[in-house]
Amino acid sequence: MTIERIIRIMAGFFVMLSLALGWTGSPIFVSEWFLAFTAFVGLNLFQSGFTGFCPPEKLLAKLGVKRGDGSACCR
Repeated sequence: MTIERIIRIMAGFFVMLSLALGWTGSPIFVSEWFLAFTAFVGLNLFQSGFTGFCPPEKLLAKLGVKRGDGSACCR
């Protein structure tokens, strides 16, 4: 598994989890403030698209996870 794929999985997981915890109709609702975490993940993805800076990418590289070839969507 590559860094790019792990980051996409992490972002998707955190968005889904924060929506489930922040949406009042959810069976695991905790607080509407969890929707702020959804916005944070989206903002972080947005800025990394422009700047190329992604903290999880740096951490995963230091842990020895290999980089992809840039074709994460196409096989």
